Amino acid sequence: MSSPVNVPASDDDRERAAQRLQQACGQGILTLDEFSVRVGKVWAAQTRADLTRTLGDLPAAPVTIVGTDQPVERVVTVFGESRKAGRWRLSPQPLHTVTVFGSCEIDLRGVLGGGEQIEITGGCFFGELRVLVPEGVEVRVSGPAIFASRTMRLAPVPRLRGTPLITIHVTTMFGSVEIESVGGRH
Repeated sequence: MSSPVNVPASDDDRERAAQRLQQACGQGILTLDEFSVRVGKVWAAQTRADLTRTLGDLPAAPVTIVGTDQPVERVVTVFGESRKAGRWRLSPQPLHTVTVFGSCEIDLRGVLGGGEQIEITGGCFFGELRVLVPEGVEVRVSGPAIFASRTMRLAPVPRLRGTPLITIHVTTMFGSVEIESVGGRH
């Protein structure tokens, strides 16, 4: 008879584990970056023991993480510099950014919440908007670029199953928008 550690993981087992990771991400226990890494491990798991190791440190009850109770709805930068990084919570509405004669960096690797899609909208005028995402997350960019540059550097890796789609719709005039996937810890 097989011991529980050697029991093969079924697709249903993997699906339940991925759902638990999504819940943990929504509760603020895992960042988007941590979720991306772990969900990759879930889909690669061969045994139930592999799944248990991936989920083992998650608490059974919801947890509130310090500094994450106030969701961010907008980031406005005028003649200055703004940076959203580390562990922070997104509002359920699209994140609206406006940059005028300034620089704004949105690091989504530590973001909490967001669900199946993270949407960023806004404008960048005579400034710079930089968005960092975890590797393996799909990003779609749109919006007019007038006398502006738009650069997207995503790692050539497969999309991780269960990760949110990130859509960015920004009007850019005399500025730049840069999207980059970054692996590892931030």
